[in-house]
Amino acid sequence: MLALRLARGSHPLVQLRRLSVTAAAAGTGFLLLSTVGHAAGHPSAAGESLVRLLWCAAPLAATAQFAVSTARTDPAARLQRGMTAAGLGPLRLTLLATASTALTCFLGVLLALLAFLRLRGDLGWPGYPGRPDGLGIDADLLGAGHPVPLAGALLLLATVPLTAAVATAVALRPRTEPGAPEAEARPRTAPPSGLPWGIALAAAGLAIEAYTSRGAHAPGGLLPLPGRLVGSPPGVLAGWALSTLGLVLAGPGLVHLCGRLLCAGRPGALRLLSGRVLQEESHRLGRPLGVLCAVASAAYAAVKVYEASPASPFGPLTAVGAAVVLACVTASALTAAVESRSARAHTTAALRRLGASASVLHRAAALRFLALVLVLAPLTWTVAEMATLPLVR
Repeated sequence: MLALRLARGSHPLVQLRRLSVTAAAAGTGFLLLSTVGHAAGHPSAAGESLVRLLWCAAPLAATAQFAVSTARTDPAARLQRGMTAAGLGPLRLTLLATASTALTCFLGVLLALLAFLRLRGDLGWPGYPGRPDGLGIDADLLGAGHPVPLAGALLLLATVPLTAAVATAVALRPRTEPGAPEAEARPRTAPPSGLPWGIALAAAGLAIEAYTSRGAHAPGGLLPLPGRLVGSPPGVLAGWALSTLGLVLAGPGLVHLCGRLLCAGRPGALRLLSGRVLQEESHRLGRPLGVLCAVASAAYAAVKVYEASPASPFGPLTAVGAAVVLACVTASALTAAVESRSARAHTTAALRRLGASASVLHRAAALRFLALVLVLAPLTWTVAEMATLPLVR
């Protein structure tokens, strides 16, 4: 009840982020239900249904990450003066954020269930197997005309709010003991320590992908696309996943490296300010930016394979999954930037009192963005190109 009251009185921007989480949960829930419908309509294609279900892990993880990012920036989840006296300590605020996340995702999966039943023709409107509806989704892909196991469908739907709620609880759990200083209770490791491991994982993944793809190409010189990966070598997917994990792990180190490059030599006030901010915020910005780079690299590689093999088209469900993942990781990166800006509010106010103009702060922000683009964009493109080479002869 408290979560509902806080949601009603929130800022419109906070409400927009919550609605975005609801939309992401709806997309992920619809994809999960589509796997159930496909399994019900094609009982002999159990392997393909399993592959569809496994590919739902990507939008599920992206939705959970976006839900965590939204919960971090939610003002209702922050410890403010007077809340402890009212009985809302760090633990209860974490439980409140977890309940709010679960409720938001529950609304999303409920919308997904209604849309799924509507497109199948189970709500009174007839479905047409083999014909696309107004959204371009073939009713046969959803198992129209075949009964869907309700227990299995509800169990799959429950994984969306459950995963998001558990991720929120783990990410926002209290890390300080009563009376313990904040600096001592939350030690941080240096982000350059993750950079070599991330680069090593990315290189190892590309090597595994190149080795396992030799002699395993499909007719026409191409490996199958994500929708037709039943017969592809497992090492190709493992190598691709390992290289993607390497980019995610190297994210904080790469952001810290951008800050060090800005501060190299004899920097002026603008470069020094921009570089120090990137180094300080590398923990907060690095992981979402690493995920964004990994997803962008995978999307670029998938488009390259599709251009070389137009006979294996992307279906509407693949488009829905790709849209959910791209939207979630982009929104998570933007939310992390908003969180970083809020965390620097006192520092920004101090700089303004010392005489720093608004134009100087804007130029510093633009310089930080430019440095991140100049470092991360070529790296993402290089990894994507190297990942595509084993897939396209």
